[in-house]
Amino acid sequence: MAEYKRKKRFFRYPKKRFCYFCSNKINEIDYKDVNMLSKYITDRYKIIGRKTTATCAKHQRILTQAIKKARVMALLPFTVDRKLKG
Repeated sequence: MAEYKRKKRFFRYPKKRFCYFCSNKINEIDYKDVNMLSKYITDRYKIIGRKTTATCAKHQRILTQAIKKARVMALLPFTVDRKLKG
């Protein structure tokens, strides 16, 4: 039987990412700051998870509450408006 050579794969450790709020020493996240909150939601207005944004658990909880409060105060929409045909 012929033996196949395997390709050598080089593993690199991912670059360590830090929480934006911890590194800038931000304790309170203001729900009225829509520009900052919009960085943490998708184009369909879903909240982006912790692993993607590299925020710590403490600030992710505060950020989620601020986004939800901004939605209730009508500063951010809940969902994308879809126009129905018909």
